[in-house]
Amino acid sequence: MDKKRKTERYKRVIIQIKELMQETTDPFARMSTIASILHHKFDYFFWTGFYRLVNGEITVSCYQGSVACLVLKKYEGVCWAAIKKMKIQIIPDVHKFPGYIACDSRSVSEIVIPIFKDEEVMAVLDMDSKDLNSFDDVDAKYLEIIVKMIYTS
Repeated sequence: MDKKRKTERYKRVIIQIKELMQETTDPFARMSTIASILHHKFDYFFWTGFYRLVNGEITVSCYQGSVACLVLKKYEGVCWAAIKKMKIQIIPDVHKFPGYIACDSRSVSEIVIPIFKDEEVMAVLDMDSKDLNSFDDVDAKYLEIIVKMIYTS
Protein backbone atom coordinates (compact mmCIF):
# COMPACT_ATOMS: atom_id res chain seq x y z
CA MET A 1 0.00 0.00 0.00
CA ASP A 2 1.45 3.39 -0.94
CA LYS A 3 2.06 5.98 1.78
CA LYS A 4 -0.71 8.34 0.69
CA ARG A 5 -3.36 5.61 0.69
CA LYS A 6 -2.07 4.25 3.99
CA THR A 7 -2.18 7.73 5.58
CA GLU A 8 -5.77 8.26 4.46
CA ARG A 9 -6.81 4.86 5.84
CA TYR A 10 -5.18 5.61 9.20
CA LYS A 11 -6.97 8.97 9.37
CA ARG A 12 -10.33 7.26 8.86
CA VAL A 13 -9.48 4.53 11.39
CA ILE A 14 -8.46 7.11 14.00
CA ILE A 15 -11.84 8.85 13.67
CA GLN A 16 -13.60 5.50 14.18
CA ILE A 17 -11.44 4.56 17.18
CA LYS A 18 -11.85 8.00 18.83
CA GLU A 19 -15.62 7.65 18.65
CA LEU A 20 -15.54 4.16 20.16
CA MET A 21 -13.12 5.14 22.95
CA GLN A 22 -15.78 7.52 24.29
CA GLU A 23 -17.85 4.52 25.38
CA THR A 24 -15.43 3.36 28.10
CA THR A 25 -12.21 4.23 29.89
CA ASP A 26 -11.38 0.56 30.53
CA PRO A 27 -7.94 -0.06 28.98
CA PHE A 28 -8.68 -3.73 28.18
CA ALA A 29 -11.88 -2.88 26.32
CA ARG A 30 -9.99 -0.21 24.43
CA MET A 31 -7.13 -2.59 23.58
CA SER A 32 -9.58 -5.22 22.35
CA THR A 33 -11.38 -2.74 20.14
CA ILE A 34 -8.16 -1.27 18.73
CA ALA A 35 -6.73 -4.73 17.97
CA SER A 36 -9.90 -5.75 16.16
CA ILE A 37 -10.22 -2.58 14.11
CA LEU A 38 -6.56 -2.48 13.06
CA HIS A 39 -6.45 -6.16 12.22
CA HIS A 40 -9.46 -5.93 9.93
CA LYS A 41 -8.68 -2.58 8.30
CA PHE A 42 -5.11 -3.33 7.19
CA ASP A 43 -4.65 -6.46 5.08
CA TYR A 44 -0.90 -6.67 5.73
CA PHE A 45 -1.43 -7.05 9.51
CA PHE A 46 -1.05 -10.80 10.03
CA TRP A 47 -1.04 -10.64 13.85
CA THR A 48 -2.28 -7.61 15.76
CA GLY A 49 -2.27 -7.34 19.51
CA PHE A 50 -1.06 -6.17 22.85
CA TYR A 51 1.43 -7.51 25.32
CA ARG A 52 1.28 -6.07 28.84
CA LEU A 53 4.11 -5.70 31.30
CA VAL A 54 2.92 -7.69 34.33
CA ASN A 55 5.18 -8.37 37.33
CA GLY A 56 8.31 -7.94 35.21
CA GLU A 57 7.07 -10.23 32.43
CA ILE A 58 5.55 -9.48 29.05
CA THR A 59 2.21 -11.28 28.94
CA VAL A 60 -0.14 -11.47 25.97
CA SER A 61 -3.35 -9.52 26.24
CA CYS A 62 -5.99 -8.61 23.65
CA TYR A 63 -5.16 -9.71 20.10
CA GLN A 64 -6.35 -10.86 16.67
CA GLY A 65 -4.62 -13.57 14.66
CA SER A 66 -2.99 -16.93 15.30
CA VAL A 67 -2.25 -18.21 18.81
CA ALA A 68 0.34 -16.03 20.54
CA CYS A 69 3.19 -16.72 22.93
CA LEU A 70 1.58 -16.29 26.34
CA VAL A 71 4.70 -14.95 28.08
CA LEU A 72 7.70 -13.71 26.10
CA LYS A 73 11.18 -14.88 27.00
CA LYS A 74 12.69 -12.32 29.32
CA TYR A 75 14.75 -9.52 27.74
CA GLU A 76 14.67 -10.99 24.23
CA GLY A 77 12.77 -10.11 21.09
CA VAL A 78 11.30 -6.99 19.57
CA CYS A 79 8.75 -6.30 22.33
CA TRP A 80 11.45 -6.24 25.00
CA ALA A 81 13.58 -4.00 22.76
CA ALA A 82 10.68 -1.50 22.53
CA ILE A 83 10.26 -1.55 26.30
CA LYS A 84 13.96 -1.25 27.13
CA LYS A 85 14.58 1.51 24.58
CA MET A 86 11.18 3.11 25.23
CA LYS A 87 10.75 3.70 21.51
CA ILE A 88 9.05 2.25 18.46
CA GLN A 89 10.78 -0.70 16.81
CA ILE A 90 10.32 -1.26 13.06
CA ILE A 91 11.84 -4.56 11.97
CA PRO A 92 11.88 -5.10 8.16
CA ASP A 93 13.02 -8.74 8.49
CA VAL A 94 12.52 -10.43 11.86
CA HIS A 95 14.92 -13.24 10.92
CA LYS A 96 17.77 -10.72 11.05
CA PHE A 97 16.81 -9.43 14.51
CA PRO A 98 19.08 -10.83 17.26
CA GLY A 99 17.07 -12.81 19.80
CA TYR A 100 13.87 -12.72 17.76
CA ILE A 101 11.03 -14.68 19.37
CA ALA A 102 9.03 -16.61 16.76
CA CYS A 103 5.52 -17.14 18.11
CA ASP A 104 4.40 -17.92 14.57
CA SER A 105 6.98 -18.90 11.95
CA ARG A 106 4.94 -17.16 9.22
CA SER A 107 5.80 -13.70 10.61
CA VAL A 108 8.42 -11.91 8.53
CA SER A 109 8.32 -8.22 9.54
CA GLU A 110 7.13 -6.48 12.68
CA ILE A 111 6.41 -3.15 14.36
CA VAL A 112 6.12 -2.66 18.11
CA ILE A 113 4.86 0.54 19.75
CA PRO A 114 5.41 1.08 23.50
CA ILE A 115 2.37 2.31 25.41
CA PHE A 116 2.95 4.79 28.22
CA LYS A 117 0.92 5.80 31.25
CA ASP A 118 2.46 8.47 33.47
CA GLU A 119 5.75 8.13 31.53
CA GLU A 120 6.00 4.41 32.37
CA VAL A 121 5.70 1.65 29.76
CA MET A 122 2.57 -0.35 30.55
CA ALA A 123 2.25 -2.44 27.39
CA VAL A 124 3.17 -2.66 23.73
CA LEU A 125 1.15 -2.83 20.54
CA ASP A 126 2.69 -5.52 18.35
CA MET A 127 1.94 -6.11 14.69
CA ASP A 128 3.39 -8.80 12.47
CA SER A 129 3.22 -9.24 8.71
CA LYS A 130 3.88 -12.22 6.44
CA ASP A 131 5.85 -9.93 4.08
CA LEU A 132 9.22 -8.19 4.29
CA ASN A 133 9.33 -4.44 4.94
CA SER A 134 5.61 -4.09 5.65
CA PHE A 135 5.93 -1.32 8.23
CA ASP A 136 7.27 2.22 7.90
CA ASP A 137 7.20 5.71 9.38
CA VAL A 138 3.54 6.15 8.41
CA ASP A 139 2.55 3.12 10.50
CA ALA A 140 4.73 4.35 13.37
CA LYS A 141 3.23 7.85 13.33
CA TYR A 142 -0.40 6.80 13.32
CA LEU A 143 -0.11 3.76 15.58
CA GLU A 144 1.55 5.97 18.19
CA ILE A 145 -1.44 8.32 18.01
CA ILE A 146 -3.82 5.37 18.38
CA VAL A 147 -2.12 3.80 21.43
CA LYS A 148 -2.19 7.14 23.25
CA MET A 149 -5.99 6.77 23.32
CA ILE A 150 -5.82 3.72 25.63
CA TYR A 151 -5.03 5.57 28.84
CA THR A 152 -6.62 8.97 28.14
CA SER A 153 -10.09 9.83 29.41
